[in-house]
Amino acid sequence: MIEANDLHFTYPDGTQALRGVTFRIATPAFVVVCGANGQGKTTLLHLLAGLFRPDAGSLRLLGLDPAGDAQAVRARVGLVFQDPDSQILGETVGEDVAFGPENLGLSKAEVRQRVQAALARFGLESLRDKPCYALSGGEKRRVALAGVLAADPSVILFDEPFTHLDWPGSRALLDLLLNLRREGRTVVVSTHDVEKVLAHADRVMVLQGGRLADEGPPSEVALRLGRHGVRPPCSVLLGKGLQPWPAG
Repeated sequence: MIEANDLHFTYPDGTQALRGVTFRIATPAFVVVCGANGQGKTTLLHLLAGLFRPDAGSLRLLGLDPAGDAQAVRARVGLVFQDPDSQILGETVGEDVAFGPENLGLSKAEVRQRVQAALARFGLESLRDKPCYALSGGEKRRVALAGVLAADPSVILFDEPFTHLDWPGSRALLDLLLNLRREGRTVVVSTHDVEKVLAHADRVMVLQGGRLADEGPPSEVALRLGRHGVRPPCSVLLGKGLQPWPAG
């Protein structure tokens, strides 16, 4: 279970990112957190990952307080940043993928096994010794994913994962997300573009102005997305005869 109760968070410059967000998510699940840019999606993911502490309210993730039980949360929750450069820390691909398992205090043999499995899963075996600065954008994204999965988290958070991906790349990433869900993990995807993922979600949460403006199954929430500044998927627009969706 992931539970948030009256979450508030304000940045040092005074920006109020979250203003009383409350929800409960039964896990495992595929959850889409959507909303226009600047509505609090990334902030919520950072709170779930334990990178930020809420100013007020409470958060429990799999029975843990992400801010107070940081070590335990790191072993169970992985966050994939929108920009892979933000989370690549190793000098080489192999070193970077090993970073997470090593920080969990695993044995050297277990770290090697996890790194090898993650490299194989993303077709990175031949790049093990390549410097991370020399990677292409697509390779960096795969390394970031491999590094998160090498830690074998139960919950994986993806912040705008389809940014700058072409169709083949988007299709491959979506297949990965669905496979992770089939493995019994909880997948949380934040996005302002729901077209690729909405139909696969168990639950949709819409943030607007730092508040939870709407939530529920995708079949219901999709019909109301326009009023919250989110473009509905093409299937909804076609059902409406390609008419503009309601503004309010």
